[in-house]
Amino acid sequence: MILSVPLTPELSKMIEKMLQDGVAANKADLARKAIEKMAEEHAVDVVLKAQKEPTLKGDLDELMKKL
Repeated sequence: MILSVPLTPELSKMIEKMLQDGVAANKADLARKAIEKMAEEHAVDVVLKAQKEPTLKGDLDELMKKL
């Protein structure tokens, strides 16, 4: 898949700086790494959100009666 994304001048400067600093080999590599990082952060967010969800405990028949 080829993806074309317009960037603000600020984002373009960030990319150039990261490439100069050796964060990634090229723009495509930098984009892949950024997407992987976002995917990891999203997975953590999903787990943290799931941990906050209430859990049902007890006898299933008794719980159904309450509903």
